[in-house]
Amino acid sequence: MTPSTTELHDLTLAELAGLLRTRKVSAVETAQHFLARAEAHHALGAYLARDVDCTLTQARAADQRLASNDGGQHPLLGVPLAHKDIFVTRDFASTAGSRMLAGYRSPFDATVVARLADEGVVTLGKLNCDEFAMGSSNENSAFGPVHNPWDSTRTPGGSSGGSAAAVAARLMPAATGTDTGGSIRQPAAFCGVTGIKPTYGRASRYGMVAFASSLDQAGPMARTAQDCAMLLSVMCGPDPDRDSTSLDVPAEDFTRSLTDSITGLRIGIPNEFFGAGLAADVRAAIDAALAQFQQLGATLVPISLPRTELSIPVYYIIAPAEASSNLSRFDGVKFGHRAEHYTDLADMYRKTRAQGFGDEVKRRIMIGTYVLSHGYYDAYYLQAQKVRRMIADDFQQAFKQCDVIAGPVAPTVAWKLGERSDDPVANYLADIFTLPGSLAGLPGMSIPVGFGAHHMPVGMQLLGNYLQEARLLNVAHQFQQATDWHTRKPRGF
Repeated sequence: MTPSTTELHDLTLAELAGLLRTRKVSAVETAQHFLARAEAHHALGAYLARDVDCTLTQARAADQRLASNDGGQHPLLGVPLAHKDIFVTRDFASTAGSRMLAGYRSPFDATVVARLADEGVVTLGKLNCDEFAMGSSNENSAFGPVHNPWDSTRTPGGSSGGSAAAVAARLMPAATGTDTGGSIRQPAAFCGVTGIKPTYGRASRYGMVAFASSLDQAGPMARTAQDCAMLLSVMCGPDPDRDSTSLDVPAEDFTRSLTDSITGLRIGIPNEFFGAGLAADVRAAIDAALAQFQQLGATLVPISLPRTELSIPVYYIIAPAEASSNLSRFDGVKFGHRAEHYTDLADMYRKTRAQGFGDEVKRRIMIGTYVLSHGYYDAYYLQAQKVRRMIADDFQQAFKQCDVIAGPVAPTVAWKLGERSDDPVANYLADIFTLPGSLAGLPGMSIPVGFGAHHMPVGMQLLGNYLQEARLLNVAHQFQQATDWHTRKPRGF
């Protein structure tokens, strides 16, 4: 029986793609349905830009391709999604959540956006994010915070909070995000959806507004591991002509091994991820999920990642240093905001950057400039890079004992909006479990595994060795076949 339009938002991306491919529903009808939901739930703050005419033009083009039976070669044809506003797009304004780029229109699409467009994906708009992807709560956006659909008084996580909230609220079946220090995994955990960050270099960074170039990586957020696998198969692939950090590794079909058994799988449990700082409600949900994995045939193996605590100081030296360099281009000369009144060039720089950047961005620029300055480079930045290599080596030692690593995504469930506004260090500490994998450049994902205090979602983090995205997705898919946490949705959506 063909579902009515009122039920389209409850379908997974894979289910919706199947209906489009068999032409039981049209791309235009689907796009209109999700555009209407976006309007009905605008108070969530998830969107920064929408263009109904542009979206419907793309949907009509998708329907024409579907009518010519093009859907067999392009399984995502006609599926709607939206992009984190860190990806530049020709058809929608690209702001990176900053006043510095308010109203900016890019002359080209980011590679990730272009690859999805080539597959016939329909773009619903651009999604809210922390300014220049700097933050863990989506409160740093110059255009207002995003609200968690499970509790509108709480953060959806960051920096990809708009993407996670939109997927959780069924405003779209999937969305793109980026992860520098946990910005896909943490909001996915806080909003009860699935998200994956691939190996650094797997997805092209071309057209992603740069934060920390040695850490930034694109990835999908959706309801299920299967949905993420379908999207990641399109998003990844070499892009050497436009991204020097792109890996020369062919694109692959990440759905190929989803149904493989995980009997005999060795899951590493880091001692450092289960210390006194982990909230009891989060630990209970993680422990229950690990017990489920044992029922599925996996074995739990105690491991150690001894430099976990060092990941915070290392990250908050390296990332701000790279941000300081990357954001120097926003000076009011060629594009972006420019101060209206100034006396000379230096005054224009000062006033433009003072007006255009928010507090968190200024804080990180100043930290980054300091650690790169004469006399401090060797003491801070160079030492941080050495410890980063040691953190990566710890993972390689751990992977000699296990196939994947599992643990919490964050120490607590989502906190109240404004609760940590005056304490940026508290926000930084919330990234303790996601930063090590990011510094090592490893693939990682978050899957919903239950609920904690105040009935807020809890996510489990899965980390794999380099280029092991297919294995992670297989492990996540098998868990989701045995549980229903990923099917739960917030009341009112």
